[in-house]
Amino acid sequence: MVEAKRISRSGRSMLMFAAISLSLASCTTPDLQPIPGSITYGGQPRTKLTKAPVGSIVPHTFMSGSSFVKESYIIQPDRSLRLVRRDYFDIPVN
Repeated sequence: MVEAKRISRSGRSMLMFAAISLSLASCTTPDLQPIPGSITYGGQPRTKLTKAPVGSIVPHTFMSGSSFVKESYIIQPDRSLRLVRRDYFDIPVN
């Protein structure tokens, strides 16, 4: 007969951490779609960023309605831009 062993408190914590990590690793975030005002809205820009290193971040800010929009792009190996983040900041209207 096999005797069941109790899992220590730290062992349970590690097991829970591993389960949460595994579930988060399987999640995928859908790609952000460009909106009017984005650099890549309507396609990639005609000019390529040749001096910036691959993997560098390109910031872009613009107005959309009553919000200030801040986007971040990453330069890909083929010199195209991939939109990776977008933040909206509301402008207070008096």
